[in-house]
Amino acid sequence: MNALRIIFDGIVKRNPTFVLILGMCPTLGTTSSAMTGMSMGLATLFVLMCSNMAISAIKNIVPDKVRIPVYIVVIASFVTILQMLMQAYVPALYASLGIFIPLIVVNCILLGRAEAFASKNTVFASLCDGLGVGVGFTLALTLLGAVRELLGTGAVFGLQLYSADFGALLFVLAPGAFIVLGLLIALYNRLYSHA
Repeated sequence: MNALRIIFDGIVKRNPTFVLILGMCPTLGTTSSAMTGMSMGLATLFVLMCSNMAISAIKNIVPDKVRIPVYIVVIASFVTILQMLMQAYVPALYASLGIFIPLIVVNCILLGRAEAFASKNTVFASLCDGLGVGVGFTLALTLLGAVRELLGTGAVFGLQLYSADFGALLFVLAPGAFIVLGLLIALYNRLYSHA
């Protein structure tokens, strides 16, 4: 398979948020701002790329009966590495993402890509798939966070575009996440239904 095609498909055709509707817990829980959405997306991107490569490398030596538990252990190992690195070097970001970092282990995007792609393809193709799906997830979370932050506080990435007095608190709260996500999914499917 063509590497660029795999990456493009992961971003557009297999976008975990707008097409596959996977990973909704971190999508809704960490996107009250563009920064936290982007940070969660990048954390997931790192784990997805590393675990896809590792799973692809060991796929031929893992017995079928223990395939899923082995995949979970691989994913959990990379999440633990990420968690320790974040605690050491970006503790404020780690604190803002909270429980969602350890929950990457059970994010269905990672196990789904491991089972559907990494266990059937080469290490390089699996890296490209992890990159594409991870970038798609990061872009979706960043966009969702930016829209919610803009509508709720009048700012994006800390840049105040209009007075917070005109923002609607609804969009920063949980119901706003559902509303904005639904509208973005509808818009995405309208624009890319034939991509």
